[in-house]
Amino acid sequence: MDDGSPTRAGASTPASRPKADQPPGLRAQFGATIAAAKRLFQAHVDLAKAEVGEIVDEVKRMVALIGAAIGVLVLAGLLFALGLLLFLGEWLFGSIGWGVLLGTLLLVDIAAVAVLLALDVRGARLGSSLLVALVVGVVVGVVFGLDLTHRGWTALGDYVASYYDPSSRTVLLALGSSAGVGAVLGLLARMREGVGSAIGGLIVGAVLGVVLGALTVISMPATIGAALGVLVALVTWPILAARDVMQTGVDGEAIMKKFTPDETIGLTKETIEWVRARMPLAPKS
Repeated sequence: MDDGSPTRAGASTPASRPKADQPPGLRAQFGATIAAAKRLFQAHVDLAKAEVGEIVDEVKRMVALIGAAIGVLVLAGLLFALGLLLFLGEWLFGSIGWGVLLGTLLLVDIAAVAVLLALDVRGARLGSSLLVALVVGVVVGVVFGLDLTHRGWTALGDYVASYYDPSSRTVLLALGSSAGVGAVLGLLARMREGVGSAIGGLIVGAVLGVVLGALTVISMPATIGAALGVLVALVTWPILAARDVMQTGVDGEAIMKKFTPDETIGLTKETIEWVRARMPLAPKS
């Protein structure tokens, strides 16, 4: 049936125009699948980023709180240690000042011992120095704690200078006798080094004797005497340890050997020699 339309015989719809009810081709379906897979993967990536961000924030919060807790514990430990030293100073020796002084010296001694141990000083040497320092400290503490020096000077003054004023004879006797003994000892110690050195030793010995006489003539409570004993022990210990180290020295070679990879160096040398033994010799010119 001819409807009068201007179409030619044999004309048909182009293949590039699929009909509306025609399903998409394989290429289009593959492209759509790839695009959907990309969107799905990106969605997973975005979700993972969001979750990782939340986890990182939670980790930061946890680390900050744990760090704060550790800092508070360290502060509490320092406060307890310092407070304990001050309390012991007040309780044992009657003054917080003794706690500050003796506690500081104790910490300094511990630091010095740690350095000596790091230098491979034997613990037996440090222990012997500590033992001697303890003996000296106990002797000083007992002597001053029992007020033996003051009593001794007083008895000596009553015996040899009873005709002088009792209020001053003990002090004058202690200062004069100690200065004289110190001057003689200083002179004898420096006599071989010349006249000038001998005079200097005499003066220094006399001054030290006066200081010693003034310290020993004072009547002090038992708590102060005990504190002086502890003070002498804490001062004597590092001095004896340092003197021992200065006399015997430190084995520097042994210390350096600890930081030298001897096995690695030896193995490397053996490997180099092994390789040289198996490499062809270079032609001689």
